[in-house]
Amino acid sequence: MKNAEATNTTETAALAEQGAQVAPEKAAAKKAASHKKGAPKAKKGAKKAAKQAKVAPKKQAKAKGTSKKAAKVKQAGVPREFSKKAIVLDLLRRPKGATMAEIAKATDWQNHSIRGFISGNLTKKMGLKVESTKNDAGERTYKVAK
Repeated sequence: MKNAEATNTTETAALAEQGAQVAPEKAAAKKAASHKKGAPKAKKGAKKAAKQAKVAPKKQAKAKGTSKKAAKVKQAGVPREFSKKAIVLDLLRRPKGATMAEIAKATDWQNHSIRGFISGNLTKKMGLKVESTKNDAGERTYKVAK
């Protein structure tokens, strides 16, 4: 019996020693990251100055009494020579304008890119009036209105 009691006592002791599983204590906080030696320090007012520089033109436009839309629309500038923008503008300024296929062939653009360019770049950014017509064959033709 002594052996059985000894075995029971050993098993009980082993179970008692294990205890419940608890998360380990949190490690002490380490030192914060430091700057590399010789690295330039940022100027304290740099972010604030950059933000003010962005806001300043908007405030000036409002002070003059112009609306946001009027401030956004710019005069049609002269594009760089032989750029795709210049090629498209030359095609659209022809008396009969240009079909979607002609513009695609000249620029290697896809149709959705051409429509986006005409809508966003020419009409909104440059302020040009672009006429769009469809012929009997169903081809879309674009032309800069005068």
